[in-house]
Amino acid sequence: MAGEHAAWNERWRHAECQRLASGAGPVWDLVVVGGGITGAGIFREAARLGLRVLLLEQRDFAWGTSSRSSKMVHGGLRYIAEGDFRLTQESVTERQRLLREAPGLVDPLPFLYPHYRKAFPPPWLFSIVLMIYDVMAGKWNHRFHRASELFLRAPWLRRENLLGAMQFGDAVTDDARLVLRVLREGIRDGGTAINYVAARRTLRDGARVSGLEVEDLETGDSMEIRARVVVNATGAWADRLRGELGRDPVIRPLRGSHLVVPGWRVPVGQAISFRHPEDKRPVFVFPWEGVTVIGTTDLDHRDDLDLEATISEVETDYLLAAANHQLPHYRLTRGDVISTWSGVRPVISSGSGVDPSKEKRDHSIWDDAGMLSVSGGKLTTFRVIGREVLERAAAYLPNLRLPDDPAPVFTPPDPRLLDGLSLPWGARHRFTGRFGADLPAFRAALETDELKPVGGTRTWWSELRWAARNELVVHLDDLLLRRTRIGMLLPGGGAAELDRVRAICSEELGWDRKRWSLEREAYLDIWKAHYGPPAPKVRPPHPQPEEGPA
Repeated sequence: MAGEHAAWNERWRHAECQRLASGAGPVWDLVVVGGGITGAGIFREAARLGLRVLLLEQRDFAWGTSSRSSKMVHGGLRYIAEGDFRLTQESVTERQRLLREAPGLVDPLPFLYPHYRKAFPPPWLFSIVLMIYDVMAGKWNHRFHRASELFLRAPWLRRENLLGAMQFGDAVTDDARLVLRVLREGIRDGGTAINYVAARRTLRDGARVSGLEVEDLETGDSMEIRARVVVNATGAWADRLRGELGRDPVIRPLRGSHLVVPGWRVPVGQAISFRHPEDKRPVFVFPWEGVTVIGTTDLDHRDDLDLEATISEVETDYLLAAANHQLPHYRLTRGDVISTWSGVRPVISSGSGVDPSKEKRDHSIWDDAGMLSVSGGKLTTFRVIGREVLERAAAYLPNLRLPDDPAPVFTPPDPRLLDGLSLPWGARHRFTGRFGADLPAFRAALETDELKPVGGTRTWWSELRWAARNELVVHLDDLLLRRTRIGMLLPGGGAAELDRVRAICSEELGWDRKRWSLEREAYLDIWKAHYGPPAPKVRPPHPQPEEGPA
């Protein structure tokens, strides 16, 4: 029932897929294909409006871009310089909304931007841009620190020709948890969301798309889903369903990669944004979940989209060079990196072959014979994108009315539910932000002996158990790379903690020894190939002198 906490686990998933395969399900008002932040935002808004909405994700929720972004909920500062004030205003407004509605999940992150003699931009120009930025946000949030003031605030900055640094504000999140919380809001309002179900082809009623043939990737079962409107929110994969309808490709997949080092190795208290010494692209170093992240790159991604994106040798060297240029004191090497991640941005191609970093980052919506496709856009603006898609869907749903004054995305939780627990403020803040409307059920299910951090991270064992029991975990990488981020935060992907993880999976997921062994092996293979630290560089052996003729 909408509004109540109910099971959302692998057993529920199996039963729901069987019901869909039997043809007993309804004709849906809306079927959303894609379980990233864009699909989740559409799903949440549709369920709020009372539509019968089904969301299908071919892998795990947030498997693609939305678990491997740069974690920034930012207002699009760069778009002011490009003259795109509409996109900046939209982004700033949504950032402020998320900060108000989801503290503990979306939190302020101060930035420092160092300025150097004869380097662009000069402080006066950047200050003008930030004034516009702050006016849009309705909050004055920047100031200039002279070089002499930075000895305590940022003593590790490169000092040569340093004039000072501009401080300004943005926000940071756990992107995969943001997707999960948005999905849970839609489920509470009556929507249905299922992972590991892939759309194989569109179904037609004459010329118009009327549904999808889909496959349950866990069983191989095929089923037909009928819908009044199909929404293709698959991001970097959007061209696939559109191509079936004869549409030309429009997506330019761009890869952004990141390095993770221990927080003690590079202890930054705020994000540092600066230009790379080689190509002058923006790069940043920032604190996240107790570690320090270095990112990001911006390259054409030409690999198979169905394989996890992976950082390249060139990107690794590029990011280390950036960090060592700006933070020379730390002298980082590949040996300092404990994990990496790479995501693929679904950017709309201009067709002009411009530098990847100069492509526009706004979203587009296409109506292809009744199938609405949406791609592009930003993590921050998912609510706006969702409403725009539903406005377009209204042409096929005559009774649909969108209110002019949109309601909050998130149901506010009551943090007093955690009273009586011996928890530090940071944990209370974290639980409130991550679980939101599920906080009462989370509190009721807490086992006090699991109110302990996992391996020294900021993740608690109680979070991991809750996710295994209630957040549709199908595979171990769902649990350790997206429901929690253990695989990104601990050396070896958290291998040292797997015995205790096994006990939880046995109790909550019913995994026997054989299933655990398969899941563990698959997870470690994924981690080593796509999330592990880069291999140390091996110097080629010195060439041996050629022997002379006998």
